[in-house]
Amino acid sequence: MRTVTITGSRTAGHHDPAHYAQLFTAYLAPFAADAHFYLGGARGIDSLALTWLANETNAWLTVAVPGTLDQQPPEARHAVNRAWDRLAEVVELGADPLDDAAYLARNRWMVDRSSMVIGFPVGTSTQSGTWQTLDYASQQGKARLIVPT
Repeated sequence: MRTVTITGSRTAGHHDPAHYAQLFTAYLAPFAADAHFYLGGARGIDSLALTWLANETNAWLTVAVPGTLDQQPPEARHAVNRAWDRLAEVVELGADPLDDAAYLARNRWMVDRSSMVIGFPVGTSTQSGTWQTLDYASQQGKARLIVPT
């Protein structure tokens, strides 16, 4: 079974949901038949991809959060709750405080368990968490698929 981390921007309002559905159909669906996806449980791409995967595939889904699920934004908690019956697990890493380092550690935790990372970055700033996660995957010798949004 292929293991895949999904990473992407927390801001996704610059496109409508149909645009993301098309992206996920093109770039997630080909892997979904025999895959276990790790998602970060945040708003934006994490929530959109989780909802799409739960509704459109039979893939295994794990949500990992840096602290607790209750600490995630309402949009993210709502996406997790809607997909609850489709989740293999929810992993709460218990970070305190919830700072950039906690989110980076969560992303590395997911990459360490994956053979591939699919990233949906906005823009070209290599300072974003999405790009840091993609770079970490590259350092680990893992396949990366980059889908600009």
